Formats: sequence, structure tokens, C-alpha cells
Amino acid sequence: MWWESNNKVYGRSRNPYDTNRIVGGSSGGEAALLASGGSPFGIGSDIGGSIRMPAFFNGIFGHKPTRGIVSNFEQQPVAEKVLQTFLVTGPMSRFCSDLLPMFRILASDNITKLKLDEKVKVTKLRYFYMENFGKVPLLSRVHPDLKEAQMKVVRHIQQAYNIPVQKVEFSKFYHAMEIWFVKMSTGGNPTFAAELAMRQGEISIGTELLKFCVGQSDYTLPGLAMGFLEKFSLSSTHPTSVKMMAMCDELRRELQELLGDDGVLLVPPHPTPALYHNQPLTKPLNAAYTAIFNVLGFPVTQVPLGLGSWGVPLGIQVVGNLYNDHLTLAVATELERAFGGWVSPSTINC
Repeated sequence: MWWESNNKVYGRSRNPYDTNRIVGGSSGGEAALLASGGSPFGIGSDIGGSIRMPAFFNGIFGHKPTRGIVSNFEQQPVAEKVLQTFLVTGPMSRFCSDLLPMFRILASDNITKLKLDEKVKVTKLRYFYMENFGKVPLLSRVHPDLKEAQMKVVRHIQQAYNIPVQKVEFSKFYHAMEIWFVKMSTGGNPTFAAELAMRQGEISIGTELLKFCVGQSDYTLPGLAMGFLEKFSLSSTHPTSVKMMAMCDELRRELQELLGDDGVLLVPPHPTPALYHNQPLTKPLNAAYTAIFNVLGFPVTQVPLGLGSWGVPLGIQVVGNLYNDHLTLAVATELERAFGGWVSPSTINC
């Protein structure tokens, strides 16, 4: 439940492009293994960006499917009620061509809800891009490397296909993390303190925080912090909760109207490339760029775009309307062709 992979069982996962930097989370080890050539493809789960952030930080492809398409059966902890629609399972790989056949298998009986056999002409699509979510306090500004990577994509589409790419702004994205927190906390699942106790009662967050300070707790700081913060979560009937839930529905309708059946939206996957270890603790709201699309339910494909000035991967999210996964995957394929996709972190070609 955090966007760095460091736990009491396996220890810290390290970025193959710079071992001083994070791999993302919670599917960070999976992404690092794939980026290193240690596995041909993998599967991740995503309730706030846990496929897309690791895929971005490690320079690989990852696909967050439309809500409700892939079964989450037997995942732990169990997502219940509305959280089942926020949690998605999807494919991750170094090469975009691996995503579609994997996704066909994962989709199983729900594949009939999609149009994966429909041939997509990327020249016939409508393109939009959003530079940032606004000057949100505690949310990092989008790094110049990522801004330039996004504009390279925009220029490629405009110049190669003579297609306009329209810049759009949605003021409601300013409240992305507020919306996500409210939707998560009012979903009716057991508390995270109960999940940490394997639903056998609840752990004492206060006691465990004190034990953590002297190196005696069995739990990670992000896990304990989540258990602590949820004590201050608002009820579903609180005016702020009602407002955020209404805003989520309005934003979904606005995006659906914009995208229709032939539109895609280009969005930064994160404000910065891979941070140093433990830095995410000081930037908890940076997950806004991925998390909002979980509660909206839209399909998103993360696409690598080479390496930036930090020597770690750049990338972009391609967002489509509900059940238009085939469009985001097709655009990802085109961007891999244009920009080269995955870059080996080693001098040995994987």
C-alpha cells in the first residue's frame, strides 16, 4: 500500500538504472525484475498506481485495464465492495507487443466487453494532453524532463500524422488525491489496522509507532502511517465526502464526453522520475497522477520514453474511455515504434 517497495520480508528493491533510487510500488519488485531482463513478462495489481508507477520508474510497459474486467480473486488483502472496482490486475512487460496477448488471458470471460480485435488506426484518433494537475500544495511540480518527453510525443503526433493535439485542463484534477482518499476510506472495507492483523482484531497503531521508533515493530512506517491517518478519515455523509464523491462523478462524465469512442488523453505518469530511497515519505501526494484514474475506472497504458537527465526512465500515461483499452494499447505500440520503448539498464543486451 505504498509507492516504494521496501518490506520486512524481502528488504528493499532497487532501481536497475540507479540502485540509489526507488522502483515504485507496490508492484515495484516485479517491474525491476522485468526491466533487468530477469523475466519476460509479469502481472501487477493497481489500486492507486501500483502497476503504472513501477512501470514508469523502471522504464517498461504496464496496462491498468478498465475497471471490472480482470478478476482480483484471491488477492490479499481482499478488496471488497466498491474497492473491487478501484483495484485492477494487469500485465507488465518490456515490450508492448506482450501486453495484448497477456491481457486477453487475464480478461477471460469479460473479454466480450472490450474491442480487442478491432483494428485501430492511430491516424484516425483524437488526441488530448494535460500538462499537470495545478499548483497543489505538497504535490511536486512536473519535472522539465517529463514536460519535454510529453511535448516530444505531442510533436510526433502532429508532425508524423498532421493531427492536432489539443491541450486541455480540468480544474477538478486539483482535488485528485482528496477524491481518491474519500473514495477509498468510504468504501466499507475493514480498516488497514485490521488488515495488518490479518483481520484477527486490529493492531495498536500507537504502540507499533512507538516500537518502530526503537526498531522493534514488525510493520513498515508507510503501513503504520496509513493505519494512523485512516483514524481521521471522514464518514461518507460528511459534507466534504459528499462533495468529493460528486466531483468524481462529474469528472468521469466530463472525461467521457471529451474522449468519446475515439479519443485518448496524454498525462504525466508522475511529477518526477524515480526518486531516491525514502523520498516518497516526504511527497505522499505525488501518487495523484495515477490514483485518480483508479476511482474514475478508465483504462491507462504506461509507455516508456527513454532516459532523462537523471539517467532513469521517462514515460507517459495514455488514458482512454471506459472499455477502450484497445485504443490505449494501440497508441502505446505507436509510441514504442517512434521512441524505442524499453532501454536496457545494462551494457549486456537483454
